[in-house]
Amino acid sequence: MPIASSGTTIPSQPLPVEIYTRGTRRTRKTISDANKRLTQETISHSSEQKQVQQQQKNESIPSLTSRHAEEMWVDISNQRLPNTRLGLLYPGSRFVGIQECGTNKYEVVVDIQHVDINESMITGYLNIKGLTTEFPELTTFFEGEIIGPKYSFLTRKWQAQQRIDVVHWKRFPSFHPYIDIFNRDDFVYDPTDKDYVYMRWKEHFLVPDHRVSNIDGASFAGFYYICYKRSTNEITGYYFFRHHTDWYQEIKLKHDDQRCFGSFEFR
Repeated sequence: MPIASSGTTIPSQPLPVEIYTRGTRRTRKTISDANKRLTQETISHSSEQKQVQQQQKNESIPSLTSRHAEEMWVDISNQRLPNTRLGLLYPGSRFVGIQECGTNKYEVVVDIQHVDINESMITGYLNIKGLTTEFPELTTFFEGEIIGPKYSFLTRKWQAQQRIDVVHWKRFPSFHPYIDIFNRDDFVYDPTDKDYVYMRWKEHFLVPDHRVSNIDGASFAGFYYICYKRSTNEITGYYFFRHHTDWYQEIKLKHDDQRCFGSFEFR
């Protein structure tokens, strides 16, 4: 082993080379660690950006399966179902009772099929039993006009003049406050916030055979003056046909509580 002039032992490999080599290894290791950290940070940042973008996307599209606590509802569609009920007048509703013709009484069932508040219209089937021996049970389809902004108390058709309207409507005690004003041009009855809903029901044809137009002992050429009371869910009406000898045939109906409802929508 060579000896330095100062007496210091000289290593077998030059010291600067070893220091340089170690420094290079440290530098390479430091750069490698830095690259790994940078890559991990880039991946993490990219992942966070994707999560934020996905969250923003989810917030922009209404959820159809869940809602946040602060949301009142989630709309599946901007189409809304029209209002199809007035009290218990709704599609599928049934009323049962009797119709009095002189001293005779007949069982009556009315099934409401359609209610359109905007058009002030109602349709349904009226079934009556025992009216004739030839037809022990008769069912007719009727259309009704709901008295309100579109239809007034004045009928102006079906052979019913104003005096006919007066003598029939006044049979309902609830109509008395309107006797002197019901035919004024500026008077409009609003049934949406009243306890009483007034209607006219006009039978059109027999069901199921609509071709039958004449039945001995029965007639559906006239129409009913109708009053529905929301608070009691009762219907009272009077049938009018000019050529009948027995006017004011009264119909009395009560709502039949069933496990059904008119319509619903998912929101």
